[in-house]
Amino acid sequence: MPTELSSEVIKPTPLAYKARAATESAIASRPIDFTRAIRFVVFSIVTVIAAPAFEIFYGFQPIDWVLFTFFYVTSSLGITVGYHRLVTHRSFQCADWVKRLFLIAGGWAIQNSALRWAADHARHHARMDSDEDPYDARRGFWHSHWGWFFRKDPHYTEQYAQWLRKDPIVLWQQRHYVLIQISSFALPALIGFIFGGFERAVACLILAGAARVFFVLNVTFCINSVCHIWGEQPHNQTNTSRNNFWVALLTFGEGYHNYHHSFPNDYRNGAQWHHFDPSKWFIFLLSKLGVAHRLIRLRARAN
Repeated sequence: MPTELSSEVIKPTPLAYKARAATESAIASRPIDFTRAIRFVVFSIVTVIAAPAFEIFYGFQPIDWVLFTFFYVTSSLGITVGYHRLVTHRSFQCADWVKRLFLIAGGWAIQNSALRWAADHARHHARMDSDEDPYDARRGFWHSHWGWFFRKDPHYTEQYAQWLRKDPIVLWQQRHYVLIQISSFALPALIGFIFGGFERAVACLILAGAARVFFVLNVTFCINSVCHIWGEQPHNQTNTSRNNFWVALLTFGEGYHNYHHSFPNDYRNGAQWHHFDPSKWFIFLLSKLGVAHRLIRLRARAN
């Protein structure tokens, strides 16, 4: 059963923004991460140009859309439940085999290994709205959504998530991360080939591979950008985090971001029963099946 912990609502105080000219200049001078940039450009071209062209000349079949849906949902939950709530915030525990599956699914999202992803996200919580915040929303929508992703970050450190190096399953995923990334594209192509030969393999590679990754990346980035710019702040007004229902719809519940930054160890992002948070429902279901336990739940009041 979930562990109940009480917590006081943080009282709102004025948020002062620093002058940003020097910071913006420093960010612009950071070297571009060409590996990430090239990958994102390829995914974008495939999604915007190759996918519509394939639909016009050949047409996507039901199997293509089934695989797109499966890999989209699976890789998204790998991020929201596996990378985020399980590894980074340790808001619940689960059987080792379940954790491995979550980290494989999270790796399919092509958002870095769990080790690197969780370290960056833990730093985001510890240094939010500062120069060391990787997604610093004070620099505007484009930086917090895409800009940070294309440049190398000199502030990367694991000091905010030191337990990661002690987690054998996180280290296992780190060692096999390249193979996991390859399987993210090879599996849908292989299944497509089995069902319909070379044409279906190409279709699934385009739709369930590259296009699916493009959409998962952009939806995830909305948490860093939209949820720090537009929305409500019912729990804490001392930082830029906001609740945004529309982002919650797209991200399996991650849009209740103001709540999450106020109570990051809660296994729920949508704390109320009516909040759209499939990730919390999935975790709760796993607990009822006996493969997840020690769910952390905080009692919180909105301002």
